[in-house]
Order: sequence, then C-alpha cells, then structure tokens
Amino acid sequence: PGAASQNLPAKETSHMRGIHRSGRPLRDLLRGVVGAALLGAGPVMIVEGVRGRRQIRDELAAQQITFPWEEGLPDRLAALAGRRVETGPQARAYSELIKIHLQQATGGRTYAQISAEMAAGKGDEKLANLQQTAFMGEMLRAGLLSSYQAWRLTSLVTGLGALLSGLGAVVL
Repeated sequence: PGAASQNLPAKETSHMRGIHRSGRPLRDLLRGVVGAALLGAGPVMIVEGVRGRRQIRDELAAQQITFPWEEGLPDRLAALAGRRVETGPQARAYSELIKIHLQQATGGRTYAQISAEMAAGKGDEKLANLQQTAFMGEMLRAGLLSSYQAWRLTSLVTGLGALLSGLGAVVL
C-alpha cells in the first residue's frame, strides 16, 4: 500500500504536465492571433484618427472663420485674436464667442424661449428677427461644438491605436 500511494501522486503529476504541455500550442496560437489582431488594428486606428483630424482641419479652414481683433474679445480668448479657426479647440473657443454675442443680442434668452414668445402671440418683426438671429447663432455653435467633439474623438482613436499597437508588439 505504501508504494502504491507514492506512485499515485507521481502519475497525477505526470498526467498534469502532459495537459499543460498539450495546452501550450493552443495558448501560443491564441497569443499570436491576438497579437496580430492588435498589431493590425492599431495602425488602422492611427491612420483613421489622423485622417479624421485632417478632414476637420480642412472643413474648418474652408469656412474661413477668423477671431476678431476687437477690444471686446474676452481675456480668455485674447490670444486667438486675428487667428483662423482650424482646430477643434479653436472651434470650441469661437463657439463661446458666439454664445457671448447671442446672450448680448437676446438679453440672455435662448432660441426656444424666443420661439415660445412668438407662439404665444407676443411677437412682432423685431422679435421675429431676434428669433432668426438666435436660431442662426445656435446652429453655428452646434456645428463648431461638433467639430470640437470630433477633434477629441480623433485624439482618442489615435491614442488607442498607438496603445493597441504597443500591446500587440508585447503580446507577440
């Protein structure tokens, strides 16, 4: 009985080693597939992020939006005076300038509030023009803020692409 019980753990250990060895090729195959997928996806994401950012720059440049040189430019935007809007952060800053001008023009009322006044029969030609101004300003802001969000998204995609590329190289 003593010899048999000593042989049993040896057989289990030998059997367990056999399973471990037979699982290694599968693990290596999976590691290779995952590494190759990461190495393939990473550069694609980097290229698409850079391409997206270039498209945002081109679209913003085509609009030929320039920050005014006026004295009334808020201090936080003063560094942008006279510069063209060509990046997402610049688009966001210009949307803030539009917001300031809209608040001044509308007395702080939104397009929805002015529209409600019109619907309640309180409107005249002056209020109708103000409604149009508020609408156009809000639409311009929405477009600029969309550019800003897209800019941030391209940064995320590019960064994740670099991370996936690095992980793929480590895994392989």
